[in-house]
Amino acid sequence: MTPSPKGARGDLFDPACPTRLLLDRIGTKWTSMAVKVLAEAGPDEVRFAELQRRMPGISQKMLSVTLQSLARDGLVERRVEPTVPPRVHYRLTGLGHSLEVPLAALRTWAEEHMAAIDRANAAADEAAPTRR
Repeated sequence: MTPSPKGARGDLFDPACPTRLLLDRIGTKWTSMAVKVLAEAGPDEVRFAELQRRMPGISQKMLSVTLQSLARDGLVERRVEPTVPPRVHYRLTGLGHSLEVPLAALRTWAEEHMAAIDRANAAADEAAPTRR
């Protein structure tokens, strides 16, 4: 996929627009949690092990993949101390901090409306014909 011209705004409804891929990356629960943890720590850095501890349920591999993606997108800075074993630290960039506000709004919405969504799912399950 061809990158957008510098400064160009994306168009979510254009099938060839990279905006769709970006939303896939930033729209995950792990991205939202990582950004929240790093935003709360800002401007300080957070070590990899601390991030994993503060994100219950995330595997080491998934955290690594999530942080690599965030760093590649310019949302997170990564610093490695040359120790044995290496100490790896992360912090949000300015661009990463700008993502925290919309993600926080989405997290708040999800937390406030989860019970209603659960009720709607239960009602849909009850109304659905039993398949055999």
